[in-house]
Amino acid sequence: MLPAGNRMRRRDEFTLAVRRGRRAGRPTVVVHLLRRDDVPGDETGPLVGFIVARTVGNAVVRNRVRRRLRHLMRDHLHRLPRGSLLVVRANPASGTARHDELAADLESAIERLLRPTSKGRR
Repeated sequence: MLPAGNRMRRRDEFTLAVRRGRRAGRPTVVVHLLRRDDVPGDETGPLVGFIVARTVGNAVVRNRVRRRLRHLMRDHLHRLPRGSLLVVRANPASGTARHDELAADLESAIERLLRPTSKGRR
């Protein structure tokens, strides 16, 4: 499970990450990352939040997807820059995706966002 200190809970943090962060989309997830140097304020650990809409499925399916994503993010937490904000939004395909598909898409999206970018590109 994802440590409580790394869970994003405030709406303004979600909004900030989604609007100002870099985005990487995959068939089952879309990941938004706002790095530490873009975040005003303190040097806390990375915060991770999840958005699982009704389009993913009923409450049972949405909760299962959220639990899977939290479990998968635990292994990637050490790779995120301190103070960064990361939002994982589940696409409708995540409701029927196998665990390994969800893991591969999440890994791919995070890898893309952590790659250094050239100047002028977001």
